[in-house]
Parts: sequence; C-alpha cells; structure tokens
Amino acid sequence: MMRLTVKNLCLIYLLFNGLVSTAQENLFHLKSPDKSIDLTFDLTAAGELYYSVAKNKEVVLQQSRLGLVRADGDYTHKLKFRSASSIVPVTDSYEILTAKRRYNTYKANKQTYHLVNAQGKKIDVIFQVSDDGVAFRYHFPDQSADIKRITDEKTSFKFASNAKGWLQPMSDAQTGWEHSNPSYEEFYEREIAVGTPSPIKAGWVFPALFQTGNNWVLITETVSDGDYCNSRLDAQSTGGEYKIAFPQAAEVFKPGAALNPESKLPWFTPWRIVAIGSLNTIMESTLGTDLAKPAIKMDTSFIKPGKSAWSWVLLKDDSTVYKVQKRFIDYAADMNWQYCLVDADWNKKIGYAQAADLAAYAASKKIGLILWYNSAGAWNTTPYGPRNFIVNKETRIKEFAKLEKMGVKGLKIDFFGGDGQSFVQYYHDILKDAAEHHLLINFHGTTLPRGLQRTYPNLMTMEAIKGMEFRTFAQETEDQQPEHCTTIPFTRNIFDPMDYTPMALYKIPNIKRSTSTAFELALPVVFQSGIQHFAEIPEGMAHMPAFVKTFLAELPTHWDDIHFIDGFPGKRVVLARKSGNKWYIAGLNGERSDQQFSLDLSFLNKTGQMITDDGKGGLIQSQLTPGKATQIDVKADGGFVAVFE
Repeated sequence: MMRLTVKNLCLIYLLFNGLVSTAQENLFHLKSPDKSIDLTFDLTAAGELYYSVAKNKEVVLQQSRLGLVRADGDYTHKLKFRSASSIVPVTDSYEILTAKRRYNTYKANKQTYHLVNAQGKKIDVIFQVSDDGVAFRYHFPDQSADIKRITDEKTSFKFASNAKGWLQPMSDAQTGWEHSNPSYEEFYEREIAVGTPSPIKAGWVFPALFQTGNNWVLITETVSDGDYCNSRLDAQSTGGEYKIAFPQAAEVFKPGAALNPESKLPWFTPWRIVAIGSLNTIMESTLGTDLAKPAIKMDTSFIKPGKSAWSWVLLKDDSTVYKVQKRFIDYAADMNWQYCLVDADWNKKIGYAQAADLAAYAASKKIGLILWYNSAGAWNTTPYGPRNFIVNKETRIKEFAKLEKMGVKGLKIDFFGGDGQSFVQYYHDILKDAAEHHLLINFHGTTLPRGLQRTYPNLMTMEAIKGMEFRTFAQETEDQQPEHCTTIPFTRNIFDPMDYTPMALYKIPNIKRSTSTAFELALPVVFQSGIQHFAEIPEGMAHMPAFVKTFLAELPTHWDDIHFIDGFPGKRVVLARKSGNKWYIAGLNGERSDQQFSLDLSFLNKTGQMITDDGKGGLIQSQLTPGKATQIDVKADGGFVAVFE
C-alpha cells in the first residue's frame, strides 16, 4: 500500500491537473473553456510528437504528427520532454472593418510544452484551445546570430476513413496564362473521400473543409511576419492523413531569395488553425483573425471600406479610357457607392495627367479612385502595366507618393508569383509602404490573406478565388457557378475578405448566365470583402427595378455581426448580416431544382422587405414575416435578399 507522503500527494495533484507526465509516457490534455473540445498531446517512447482532438467526446482528428526538421537539427524524433507550463487563459479583443464581425473577442486555454532534441536543442509546442477550435505553433526559444533553415514540417491532420472533404487543388507554379500561377483559382472539389490525391502535384490550398461524424473541421493558418513561407496540404494524404507542404521551387521573389522558412532565433512559426464544431460554429467563427497579429501602428483615418464600380470585368480592355471611366465615376456616385476601379494599362490609355484629373473629378463626386498595377518581377510575363514600379522599395515609395499627391485612394496590385517566404515578405513591404501614403490595397492573382487584413487595416481584400472574370471567359466556368458560389462561403471566404467581384444582374456578354438575377443580387451580402467591386455596369443597372437600385445604394460598407441560418457546402447557403439596426438576409440555391427553404428567423421581430425571382427572369419585391419556420420558395439556381429594420 502506497504511503501518502507529502511528496506523493504533490505528485497526485500535479498529475490530476495535467502539469507533469506519467512515468510511462508524456501525455497531456488541454480543454476548451466550455470543456467541449479536448486536445491530447503525446510524446511517445521513441520521442515522436502526436496530437489528437475530440469534440464532445467524438474524435475529430485522429493521432496526427507534429515536428520540424531544420538543416542543423531534427525535431521529429528522439525528442525529450523538459516541462509543461501551467494552463493559462488567453483573452483578446479587437475591432476590424474587413471581416464578418466588427468587434470580436477571443478566449482560449493555453499550454506550452518544452522539449529538446537529441542534440539538446530546444523547441516548444504551443497550443491554444477555444470553444470553436484548436490553434498551435512551434517556437525555437534559443538565441542565434546565424540564419536557421527549416527543410520540412511534419505537421499533419488525420481523419477517419469515412470523412469527406471540400478541397481546392493548388496550381503548379509558373503554369497558366503568362506563367501567372499559383493564384488560388481552381474550383473546389466537393464532398470527396479523404485520402483522395490532389489532381495537381502542388497539393491542396487553405482553407480545407472536412465533415467527420457529427462535426465539421476547417483547417487553415496565419501568415508569418515574413520569416516563414505560406504552406498548403500535400497532394498525397494516404490513410486520410494530410501533411503540411511547402511551396514549389519557382515560388520566390527573385532567384536565390528565400523559399522555405529561414530566420534567426528566437523564432515563432505561424499558427496552424483547426476550427471545429457544427456548420453554425464554423461559419460564425473568427479564428482566422483571432490568431492573426494585431494591427500595426498607422494612421487609420483613411481606412474606409466600401462599394466600387468597375468597368473591366464586363467591358474588358477597351473600357479603360478616360471617357468611360468618367462615366463610371458618375455611375458610382449615382449608386451611392464609394469607389471606382480603373484597371490595367490606364497608364498608356489614360496617362498620369488625366488619371490625376479623374481622381479630382471623382473627389468632387465623393468617389475614391483605385488604380491597377502589375506586381512585376521575373515571376510573370504578363504584358499589362503600369509595371516595374512596385517591385523595389525606392521606386515603390516614389510611386506611392505620386499617387497620394494625385488624390488616388487605393491600388489593385495583380499577378503575384507564389507562397515562398520572400513573397510573404513582399506583401508585408507593400502594405507598410502603402499605409505610409494612405493607400488602400487590393491584391489580385494572389495568395490567401491568412489574417493579413487584421495586421494591416489598409488591406481591403484579396482575390485568391475563381471569380467573376472567369465567368466571362468560358461557358463551362459559368455553368458551375451555382455550386461554386454555394461552396466558397464555407471555405475560401470563411475568415478572409474575398474579391470575387460579384453581381451581373442583367447579362454577361457572349455567355448564357447560369444563375438567376436574385442569385446575383444576393452575392454581395453572402460574400465578404472590404471593398466590394461590382461587375454590373450602368447599361445593365438600367434594366433593374427601382427597388434594386435602392437596395444596392443602401447596402452597408461593413458588417457588425453575422448569423448563420442554413446551408450545406455546394447546395445552399443562407446568411444574416447586421449593420447598425438593420439585418440583411441573403440566400443562394445551388441546386438545379426549385427548393423550399424553411428558415428560423425568430431572432427578427419585424416584417421585412424581400426581393426574389419572379419566375420570368425578373425580380419581385414582397413582405416577409419572420418566424420559427419561415417558408421561402427559391427557384433553381436562384436566390433572395431581405432587409429587416
């Protein structure tokens, strides 16, 4: 019989509270504040790291790998446990104007596990568990004057064999038009069996969505400070285990620039984020910005989200002339929008002098002018300009200063070349310099934001989606829009602003539109973007009833809150967004048959105004009375919007 000495009593207390390991193994549990999520961290006898996650006692991630390989040391096996920190609560609150919710609070439980490798070099694994998911990252706490390089990351996410995934293939570097890939512009593959290889060797992009048992899991990451590459999931996922993969060799800012992670010590890696729960939990979660770096110090007086007119998507290159752009400025003013975007080759077809005149004219109409730029560099061969002004700091600052003096409010910068560490640094450099010159930024032909918009409030949006412009190129692409547009609210647009450039209400030149007019009208509410660039042009808007124009004129520039009402990826989605004292409800039917949506709108207490398809190709306005099971008939490939005040 064991004697209950003071020493033994202390050991029992520490074991009960998860502060030390057992004699047999180093096994720890870390739970969410509400106790619904249980993380298990395990260091095996072979010195290998694993973790698993359960939600309400149901396993959502099976035993998955942890660990890194540095050029000067291996941190994947023969690791030894040093100590574990106490479990501490973490709380953070912040405001953001380019996300699904303006004011956000993050609460989690945190624990750090301190280890050493076979050579005695230190590594920490840091976990934070919130009610809506798990986040973790690595930390090298030692000091070094020399650069350390990571050659591989063993982090994985292992699912049960019956799980399903909604995954977007990653384009191979230097493929596509004028070597402009990767740009995160493939279609998501929907409801595929876990373990299905990516059809492209580069792998799968973030965010990656999975359904496993009674739970949904969404995997993504935060962006680094420029000391780590952006990653993706490996193309191969044998047995349902998805491993972190690094960029391809060509994804660098210039030859010899950093591709894979390298840094001096100490060194924190980006957060790996695993959102967990019901679809409601996933859709209302803000983990992608909760874990992002807080905003840098800057003058924020110029940070103004909004709506923008844009000629190029439907009228193409010939529209980038002074006369047409002046007309689109008038159009934006008439629609009560805030911006007008002038696209590629304006420097040749309009010129700087007339662009300054356009900016002044726009200002007289209370419209901000946004100008297109090529990111330039050897990574693409695209012919459009202005080009070679952004790529190095000296010319970039001069150009930004010139634009600020001209009265230009923002830039759309296009055709980036990948996810190597040097490219991540390039994004940071542009955003910092733009902030100094009071310029808003929209990145196109680009990577996923990964929370970058929290760190730089002047980042309004990023493309990273097969958006509206692709619908104008091929009927095959257009035909997939109902499923596509009901998938990306659950995936690409879940945490980060997305410049899909929605809404062709009347017609798309030379294309038979696959969606209804009400479907198109709902897109600017369903999709989240700091600046929402509208595809519809004045000629198309002239065919719309007055209540459509009123709806778009009054559409908010940012949102205070979100409520997920109903949906399933690739089939339907219904979201409620709040701005001030108004709730906007928008729904999309991604199925090819008429559907009746039964929606719980009991959180609303007043009758609202709804716009739906009239069944004849047009729109009709009617009253909608909210209730516990409000019935709304939605046409095939159709949609609706409603406003409650």
